[in-house]
Amino acid sequence: MKWRWKPDGCELPVFNPAWFLELVRGKSIAFVGDSLARNQMQSLKCLLSTVTHPVNESSTKDWRLRRWVFPDYNFTIELLASTHLVRVEGVVPVSMSPIHLYLDEVDQTWATKVANFDYVIISSGHWFSRPMIYHEKHKVVGCSMCNAKNMTDLTRYYGYKKAFRTAFRTLIDLQEFNGTIIMRTISPVHFEPEFQEGRGNCVRSKPYTKQDVKYDWYLEMFKKMQMDEFLAAEREGKERGLQFRLLDITEAMLFRPDGHPNHYGRQQGMPKNLADCLHWCLPGPIDLWNEFLLQMLKNESEGSREGL
Repeated sequence: MKWRWKPDGCELPVFNPAWFLELVRGKSIAFVGDSLARNQMQSLKCLLSTVTHPVNESSTKDWRLRRWVFPDYNFTIELLASTHLVRVEGVVPVSMSPIHLYLDEVDQTWATKVANFDYVIISSGHWFSRPMIYHEKHKVVGCSMCNAKNMTDLTRYYGYKKAFRTAFRTLIDLQEFNGTIIMRTISPVHFEPEFQEGRGNCVRSKPYTKQDVKYDWYLEMFKKMQMDEFLAAEREGKERGLQFRLLDITEAMLFRPDGHPNHYGRQQGMPKNLADCLHWCLPGPIDLWNEFLLQMLKNESEGSREGL
């Protein structure tokens, strides 16, 4: 809680919830992605709750579909959870059985609900490090880490790239949608096996220095796939007037091995020795994502006024 990101050459203002709420008065934000999308939404809800209380208007108790409204500002945030952004079968949190991904078919859970949102923050990540079987055009085309005979291993990056391509294509083709598409880059993990046999944990109590940070080839490849599809979608989407914004949090979060729940954020029923070095504590480093988001909205607002 006591550490903050300082960009090179400038200062990042502390999050101002009243300012944020004024910028989004009468608007709506959808968080589309996995549990880290939920993590960011929870961070934003907590930050804004210091000014005004949100009302839970969720139509279900399912954590994957949560809707909060700030009546004083007519502002809505909604979580539309989707582990892989595309249609998927066989998602079980503690299982390593192959997940079936239909890479050219969007997940209708979110795709049918985003048309009227002003901002859609889209993200996905580490679910793609599980074993997967890929489907395209109604047939199996390969897999990742499936160890199946007579099946080509196309790697995790193939599925990741195609999933973002399908998600962006869906938004571009959705004629009713005229909002801003924000892509959040992948969030790093900090499982450190030297502290525990197996998966590892995250016991550090302060950020890394620049000398401490190790190059993560897997993370860079995931981010490259995201960026390739983002830039391609931006070029095409701009032709029909859509706005694209990049919420790049990857490098900043690499420095924060101290910000995870570790063993203290264990959900009921989960093994006691399971360390959570993927999600982020609240309050904590993840609040930075919404500080970036505030500056993005501020710049957009100032640009609109200059255009007038």
